Amino acid sequence: MSDFDLVIRGGTVVDGLGSAPFAADVAVKDGVIVEVGRVSGKGTEEIDATGLLVTPGFVDVHTHYDGQITWENRLSPSSNHGVTTVVMGNCGVGFAPVRPTDHQLVIKLMEGVEDIPEVVMADGVPWNWESFTDYLDALDQRESDVDFATQLPHSPLRVYVMGERGANEPATDEDLVTMRRMVTEAIKAGALGVSTSRNLFHRFRSGKLAPSVKTEVDELLALAGGLTDAGAGVFQLNPNIDTDAGGEIALFRTIAKSSGRPLNYSLIAVPSRIENWDVYVEGTDALTAEGLEVRGQFMARPIGVMFGLDLSYHPFALNLSFRPLVNLPLAEKVARLRDPELRAKILSEEPDDPNPAFVGLIKMKASLYPLADPVDYDFRPEDSIAAQAAREGKDEREAIYDALLEDEGRAILCAYSADVGEYLAKSAPLIGKDNMVPALGDGGAHYGMICDAAYTTYILAQRVGSRGIDLPTAIKSLTSQPAASLGLNDRGVIAPGYKADLNIIDLNRIALHRPQVKADLPAGGKRLSQKSEGYVATVVSGTITYRNGEATGALPGRLVRGAKNAPAPRREQAIAA
Repeated sequence: MSDFDLVIRGGTVVDGLGSAPFAADVAVKDGVIVEVGRVSGKGTEEIDATGLLVTPGFVDVHTHYDGQITWENRLSPSSNHGVTTVVMGNCGVGFAPVRPTDHQLVIKLMEGVEDIPEVVMADGVPWNWESFTDYLDALDQRESDVDFATQLPHSPLRVYVMGERGANEPATDEDLVTMRRMVTEAIKAGALGVSTSRNLFHRFRSGKLAPSVKTEVDELLALAGGLTDAGAGVFQLNPNIDTDAGGEIALFRTIAKSSGRPLNYSLIAVPSRIENWDVYVEGTDALTAEGLEVRGQFMARPIGVMFGLDLSYHPFALNLSFRPLVNLPLAEKVARLRDPELRAKILSEEPDDPNPAFVGLIKMKASLYPLADPVDYDFRPEDSIAAQAAREGKDEREAIYDALLEDEGRAILCAYSADVGEYLAKSAPLIGKDNMVPALGDGGAHYGMICDAAYTTYILAQRVGSRGIDLPTAIKSLTSQPAASLGLNDRGVIAPGYKADLNIIDLNRIALHRPQVKADLPAGGKRLSQKSEGYVATVVSGTITYRNGEATGALPGRLVRGAKNAPAPRREQAIAA
């Protein structure tokens, strides 16, 4: 009879705490790590990890799998990239609480804010809940390839409490009391926190602002008060990125001080407010020095918007002459676009749409880069299509049009909102910093626009060893730090007593492939997927879920309700026998 369920032998352990790597075996029983060192007992299953890294499973704290978890069991693309726990319900949007009469409103909101096609949600979401507690109970019945947890989103809460008034009217004192109570109830039922958004880009597809965006400070404090009453939970906030960062930092202080609870916010680089980055970073340090628990969530590279003929957007997607082509099969679309007369019409037009966010998005021509396979995201200015066109004496719009037609229309162009080199330089010091967490991959959202959920693999493939980022620090930033930022202290560390969520990695082979379009969502909806190389195995609760990038079919992932305590006081490093 075996002593353990699983033994990983002879690997180089990177423990998730920032310690120096060390050689050790790792033994697992009943979903928990029970030995780290020289393991003499036998495992029912054993993996030879000689020459490989053994790390904790990665924790992605900023996703939008709220709908996807209700219709499928694989939370890809995150689960394809070493992630073993995801947290959803971010940015104040989600699917609960919701009355049957408001299903369409919630769908329209998610369509606009998170680029999830309306038909996908209408066909895929089962709506077997109304209250947030009902939603958690429904999620409790779901099985997945990763663990999943959620937060209470502000916009649907507001509409649930206020009805039609919740879309655009100020809350009354009675409304605030009800919201505060419902936040407390959600936390006690198992929500990790409450989330909201002040981001002016968060709108319905029609251009109308999301219900949470213009709410007053007293309403935000009511939400925070619900955390205080519960004695638990985190406040997650997407700030107003189009205003002075100093005012947002002051708001963070007010919320954190009044609630006594941690606050996580989205740190986003905006070209029109380039000075805000340093204000946020320095302001967060100041709040930390005051004893407040405030953390910024940031991308390890600039957020990349994917443009393509088979995706949601490209630089000509909102032009009048292109609109009749939107729903055509790709091959037919490509054939039509090669017609000289139509080409001339499209190139002569400018984008037009009621949502100014989308118009601004597709005008990011100067930062467009073609994606190769495997992908190297660390683009130089001379790699852009604009630079290539200038070298060839070609009109930039013509060059973009031609680039979209390459590979029979399957080409993907990446649009960056920030200078890549500058962003990498200023974000490097944040990786491993105690009040900063790599995140914002938005897995489960932006199916036809963004494929950033692979940021975990990107960090391993293109940031480790660059600009002073060492492997132990990088792993810590993907494991124990994000886990702790939401109170999930039972995971993210390789030491006895911790949850057996693990990755076995061949760092010499780690790489990202170019995203591809798949039509595998409900109602035939399309989404971007991205494969990786180098993950020899991924383990969730002691069960192997992926081998060499392929799913095993095992679904040990379950809903995580509420914060979790560490199994024992954390040591500075795991000790190998």
